[in-house]
Amino acid sequence: MKKPVVALVGRPNVGKSTLFNRLVGRKVSIIEDTPGITRDRIYGDVEYKNYKFHLIDTGGIDISNISFNEEIKIQAELAINEADVVIFVVDAKEGITTNDRVVKEMLKKSNKKIIVAINKIDSKLSKDNIYDFYELGFDEYINISSEQDMGIYDLLDSITSDFHEVEEEKDDTIKFSVIGRPNVGKSSLVNALLNEERVIVSDISGTTRDAIDTQLIYHGQKFTVIDTAGMRKKGKIYENVEKYSLLRSLKAIDRSDVCVLVINAEEGIIEHDKHIASYAIEAGKPIIIVVNKWDLIENKDVEMKEFTKKIRNNFQFIPYAPIVFLSALTKRRIHTLIPEIVKAYSNSRRQIKTSVINDVIMDAYTLNIPPSYKGKRLKIYFTSQVGICPPTFNIQVNNKGLVHFSYERYLENKIRESFDFEGTPIVIQFKNKGEEKL
Repeated sequence: MKKPVVALVGRPNVGKSTLFNRLVGRKVSIIEDTPGITRDRIYGDVEYKNYKFHLIDTGGIDISNISFNEEIKIQAELAINEADVVIFVVDAKEGITTNDRVVKEMLKKSNKKIIVAINKIDSKLSKDNIYDFYELGFDEYINISSEQDMGIYDLLDSITSDFHEVEEEKDDTIKFSVIGRPNVGKSSLVNALLNEERVIVSDISGTTRDAIDTQLIYHGQKFTVIDTAGMRKKGKIYENVEKYSLLRSLKAIDRSDVCVLVINAEEGIIEHDKHIASYAIEAGKPIIIVVNKWDLIENKDVEMKEFTKKIRNNFQFIPYAPIVFLSALTKRRIHTLIPEIVKAYSNSRRQIKTSVINDVIMDAYTLNIPPSYKGKRLKIYFTSQVGICPPTFNIQVNNKGLVHFSYERYLENKIRESFDFEGTPIVIQFKNKGEEKL
């Protein structure tokens, strides 16, 4: 079951970003600490009780600008269109404004569940203004203060009141999504895969509102292609706002077992490619990098080596991701992709015996004992695998505060040297001895 989507909408400076941070939480993704990754934090995942949902923070809609800030308006319309629930954030301190009324008109046309979050109620000026917002004509109003953490649980209860708990789908089908920027050849790649002679194809209509999933059978193995590329919804709005194309990828990533990131060989690598890849890694999904339009490259052998170097330099946070060069148009090397998908899928489910992983980590520790810090030295007692998808390892230590990120990377490299985890991220959890396992 897919995660619902919730959008924050409103005029500038009403506190949407503060509310976004409050709902998403203060946890900082490991991706954001990785060199080469910078991005606007406009998407996040929220967990509340037994519910999970995507959260989108939109730009402030402002009509004081003669152009009506057209791009922001388009972004907001897209977010509203994609959302299951819209949070209309208003400022109790300033009271109702013309901009608020403009946003109201946009929301009234959406036919979505709208919750008006009256923010900044901790201000002395707010009490006189709160009830003015009821003239906007919506059904649900909640008083909050994002800064002071007031009313946030009431808001979350309202957001999730119609949600269902996320359930895992269990079958033997490998689901893979084709993700990437607009116009890199995602649709062409999907079509090329489906037209392969060895593939048996059937459509599964109505699986999601974003794309029609397609089932295929390759050498007896069932697959579901989650195609985020086809422009099956109205208008070019989705192509025009590149940043929001990520939303479709985000939703597809959740439902995938493996993510196939498509890069355009002609254009090369840009920052947005790394943004999309980082969300797949945050979700713990295996990833394969596909360099498409390889037929347009002249000196292929030389260029393949150079392009591989560029990918490794730009995607340093996923050195384990296999790289596939192909042409969706000519189908050259198209046969190399599905075997990589199968391998990454299998590796993400690989389980290592406790005695074996324990020996590997203890040998690594003996070979490279970490230096002491303020008279204390990290000691490793025991290691076991506690999960799959992605493979997750629990390492019991004397003091997890002594673990330096470089030493964690060293241990991960030792694990990867000993076992085939190509294509999949792995997670290492350090626990103080006696601490309850996750």
